[in-house]
Amino acid sequence: MSREAEDLNRRLLRARDAMDRAYAEPLDVRAVAAVAYVSEAHFIRTFRSVFGETPHRYLQRRRVERSMFLLRETDRSVTDICLDVGFNSLGTFSRTFRDIVGEAPSEYRIRNGPMLAPHCYQMAATRPSVAATRPLVAEAAPATQSSSFGEATAAAAP
Repeated sequence: MSREAEDLNRRLLRARDAMDRAYAEPLDVRAVAAVAYVSEAHFIRTFRSVFGETPHRYLQRRRVERSMFLLRETDRSVTDICLDVGFNSLGTFSRTFRDIVGEAPSEYRIRNGPMLAPHCYQMAATRPSVAATRPLVAEAAPATQSSSFGEATAAAAP
C-alpha cells in the first residue's frame, strides 16, 4: 500500500470516528469531508470504496445499533429512542430498523431483553446480522449468506 493510500485511509478513519462521536446529529457531509481533507464527492466515493457503504448508510446503521441497545436496556418509548439516536421521523426509523435488523423496533424489544453477559459477548450478539439465525452446528445447516454490514437479507424469503 502506498503512503498516499495509507494517509487517505487514516484520514477516512478520523472522519468515521467524528461521525461516531456525533451519531445523533444530522449528517453534514461537508464538515465530515473537511475532517478527511477531501471534497464532498471524493469523500463519499472513497468512503464507500474503503468501508463498503456510503457515509449516510454507515450513520444509519450506527444509529440503529445504538437504538438496539436502548430498546433492550431501557423502558423508554420507541419514539423517544428514535429521536435520541438522530432520526427525525418515526416512520423512517422503523423502516430503516426493519431493513437492517429484519424486524420492527417493538418486535425487537419484545424478543430481546436486557443482556446479562460480558460486554464483548454483548457486542458480538447485538451486531445486526443474519448470523443470529444460524444454527450453532455448521454441518447441520446449509451455508447462509451473512451481510458484512448487518443488512437483513431477503434470502429467507423465496
